[in-house]
Formats: sequence, structure tokens, C-alpha cells
Amino acid sequence: MNISDAVRQRRSIRDFLPRAVDQQTLREVLEVARWAPSGGNIQAWRIIAVAGAERDAIVTLGREHLASQQSGGLAAGVEDAYPIYPREIWEPLRTRRYTLAEDMYRALGIPRDDKPARLRHVARNFEFFGAPLGLFFVIDRRVAHGQWAHLGMLIQTVALLLEERGLGSCMQEAWAALRPALARHFALATDEMIYCGMAVGHPDRTKAVNDFPRTRITIDELAEFRGF
Repeated sequence: MNISDAVRQRRSIRDFLPRAVDQQTLREVLEVARWAPSGGNIQAWRIIAVAGAERDAIVTLGREHLASQQSGGLAAGVEDAYPIYPREIWEPLRTRRYTLAEDMYRALGIPRDDKPARLRHVARNFEFFGAPLGLFFVIDRRVAHGQWAHLGMLIQTVALLLEERGLGSCMQEAWAALRPALARHFALATDEMIYCGMAVGHPDRTKAVNDFPRTRITIDELAEFRGF
């Protein structure tokens, strides 16, 4: 698989087979991914991988969060300084997000007015959508947002390397809602924070949620060409 194929084929996988990902495969992925770009080569990040009983313990944390936040919504607990989405999202961003959600729930067979079913699906974030492996990307808060873009390069590199090996992934900012609990669980340093999680595993190709059509803006919407 070449890079172009990996970029085009990668998508968020939201249903996985109960088949373990061995540590050696993950180590091979991370051995290459560590060469992702890093401004000034400061590499102010690290990755925590959880599987087996440790993964199950994290899932339990997620369930406890859901049980305690029924009135506040699934995103309750997300720090104001680090919101997942803008509080007042604008066009055309709002329509893009809405369209994706509608396409996904249609693939899941969940009607628009079935809010409980939609919430149950969103809650599966905290089960890694059934994936046997979870990754958490940790960054030092002191580097500020400039280095977050560089962390994104690392995350994308990991996702593409997983794709190359026939593995699926789903980047999960939903875990931001559990930042304090995860910080305690992992004994993070004071200046460290969980940026996001990632579900990793073998995709269940029989599930429509892993195969519904996706869209992107056109090249001319994306880019402005000057001086050619």
C-alpha cells in the first residue's frame, strides 16, 4: 500500500472485531511513527497504549463518567480552555458536521428522533467502539497550541501506518471529558494532559457504520493557487 492509498482508505472505524492487536505490531507502527514531524524536534508528547485488563479499567472509568453525568451530557467535564468543538459553530462547518452525523446514524439504522439510541452510540466512545486496543496521546500543556498541530501530525502518521497493516482506527476527542480521571489513573505529571484517545483494532467490514459514503470539500474549496 502506498501513501496515497492509505490516506484515501483511512476512515474512522466505529465497530471492531474481538481480535487482539499484538504488542509487536504496535511497536513496529510506533517505531516508524516517532519520525513524524516535530517543530524544533522538541517532541513534547508521549503515547500510552492500553489493552487487556488495563483497557477494561479505562472502560470502567468511562462508564462511571457516564453514570455521573447524565444531566450534563457526554461532554460534561471538558475544560473550557480545550473545547472539542466551538460552542457556537458556524457555517459551513455546522452543515458539514450535521451531514456526517446524519449519514452515520442512517448507516446505523438509528432514526433522527431516537435520541436515546444516538446517545448510546456516542457512549461507545468510552468502550473504544469494541476495539481491543486504545491509545492515548499525551502532551505537555506548557507548549501551547502551536505544538498541538505537530501532535496531530504524529496522530495522523500512526493512523496511516495502522491502515497500511490492515488495522483500523478512530481518533477520539471524546476522552477529553475524562481528562482529570485519566490523569489520576495514569499518574500524569502536573503539566501533562490527555489530548485525545484512539481506538485501534481489526475493522468489522460487515458493519455499515464502517462503510457509509464520506465527503470532503473540493480541491478548489481547499486550496488557492497563485503564481502558476
